[in-house]
Amino acid sequence: MKKNLLVSLLLVAFLSCKTEKKVNPIKEIKVEAPKSTAEFSIEKASKQINFTAYKTSDKIPVGGQFKKVNVLSGGEGNTVKEAIHNTEFSIPVSSLFTQNSSRDYKIKKFFFGIMDNTKLLSGKLLLTDTTNGVVEIKMNGVSQKVPFKYSIVDRVFNMKASMDVNNWNASKALASLNNVCLDLHRGADGISITWSEVTLNITTIF
Repeated sequence: MKKNLLVSLLLVAFLSCKTEKKVNPIKEIKVEAPKSTAEFSIEKASKQINFTAYKTSDKIPVGGQFKKVNVLSGGEGNTVKEAIHNTEFSIPVSSLFTQNSSRDYKIKKFFFGIMDNTKLLSGKLLLTDTTNGVVEIKMNGVSQKVPFKYSIVDRVFNMKASMDVNNWNASKALASLNNVCLDLHRGADGISITWSEVTLNITTIF
């Protein structure tokens, strides 16, 4: 019994005096993404996403813009067309700007806020020939294609389109916005109207 106790004490003493091996910390290896060599990049370009909505029976235009767009895939190329074609994007509704903070609030809350999963507008740009294209837009849980006309002059891409928001099942959201803007959207005939038509004018300067 004493012998076993002595052996145990010697073993503990030996282990206590044993030099611990130093463990070298694992160095984090940073892998840098390859830098793009494409001459044209939407991410780096100047982008103007303007829209025009309409109110009253006289169809008075109300302009606005989205001040931010995120490129999800594509968006680069050795020509303007290559950079635009097949680009997938998303636009935060929070970036909406009409130069009227009260109007901005109403559109965000009583129009887009009524829709399903529409904190972002998303889509994809497709160029079908030298002057025509199609943009697939997802809004209110619905995806629809909108044809557009475009031009390329030097390093400037411009596209124009017209969309009817009712094609995205947005009649409820449109009625909600018109209700909160009832008097503001009332014309000389006494009728209050918020049109479902919206005109897009988008310019990208590379």
